[in-house]
Amino acid sequence: MTETKRAFRHHCDECNAYRFLDWIRTRGGVANWPSVNLSNAGASWSTPANDKEGKPMTKPNWQSANQPSFIITDPEEIGVYIPEEVKRIKIAIRRASNNPFVTKLTDGSTRKVERALEKAGDDSFYKFDYSTQEAVILRPKDEISLAEWARQKEVPNG
Repeated sequence: MTETKRAFRHHCDECNAYRFLDWIRTRGGVANWPSVNLSNAGASWSTPANDKEGKPMTKPNWQSANQPSFIITDPEEIGVYIPEEVKRIKIAIRRASNNPFVTKLTDGSTRKVERALEKAGDDSFYKFDYSTQEAVILRPKDEISLAEWARQKEVPNG
């Protein structure tokens, strides 16, 4: 992360930045819905503030509160995580025992990924590269505002 860490009201991965920007521009903003499920207490969900007809969105699932905790309409208030690749790990997968349509990491691959995440440091995460069957270890390199991200990507206003 950068030296001068800025406090943002909300955050998103770069892969969701365009969607959040579109919601601000066309759907009344980004709504944040906190969890009311005590078994999933820290969770939250992001949706557009309004549906396609311009009516306020309803809660995204049974776990979320009836109303969003906040709605953001300013792209300067959303931080976009810019990741850097740390490492790639060849992984093996297996079918889940209770659902043949679900695949999971083998126990050995799970341990390899967990060790790599520990080495990569706080805030590291992984994604799968299905074309090479690798776990890609990533960590946030920088965080910029959604407005700055749009300027850098030359996303047209509209």
